Parts: sequence; structure tokens; C-alpha cells
Amino acid sequence: MENVTPILYVEDLAQSLSFYVGVLGFKNADWGDDHFTSVNRDNTGLYLCKGGQGTPGTWLWIGFDGDIHALHKSLMAKGVTIKLAPTNFSWAYEMQVEDPDGHVLRLGTDPSDKEPFADQ
Repeated sequence: MENVTPILYVEDLAQSLSFYVGVLGFKNADWGDDHFTSVNRDNTGLYLCKGGQGTPGTWLWIGFDGDIHALHKSLMAKGVTIKLAPTNFSWAYEMQVEDPDGHVLRLGTDPSDKEPFADQ
């Protein structure tokens, strides 16, 4: 396989781009149009499709290397809907945020061995 890239259904492409580019720091593809585009950050990307190819409410895992508490604080300050505050699980230190179309982004980094796991 070359890669796997989710395609997310969006109602308002401009609003979704504002979230993914303006809030999460993705870069919009040069070739995108008013109905379909790709947003990318580091080694990953997502396709955004206006009015088709999927349904609202898709869940995605997005692993990252960084301070989850600082990210949480930053996203809260930007008014992002937080579905799960940073929580230390045995598989990851994870938080869940919701994008403008109800897709849930599970943002996670390595679990902490200095805190108890919420799943045990």
C-alpha cells in the first residue's frame, strides 16, 4: 500500500478549512477547489469533500508528538469542542475534539508511565 487517506464529508468547505488550516495547522492543497480538497500536516493528510463521500460523525485517530495538555489548552482557547479532555490510557494519552461537521478527532501521544491509566 502507498497510503490510506480518509475522505471526510463536509457541509461548508470554507468552515472546515478554517478549522483544519486555521485551528489545527494543516496546509490546504494547491489543487483544491470549492468542492474537494486535501489538507496535510507533517506526514499525514485528509480529503475534504463538500456534500458527499461519507457521513458526518466519522472518528479518526491522529497521532502526534507533543504536549497534549498544551494542545488541549490551545484548542480550548480557540473554542474547539472538546469531547474528551486529555486522558491517560494504556494505549495513548488521548483527547477527543469535534470538527465543524461532527467528525471526532482522537488526538493522542504516548501514554504516561507517571500517571495511572483510566482503562485499568
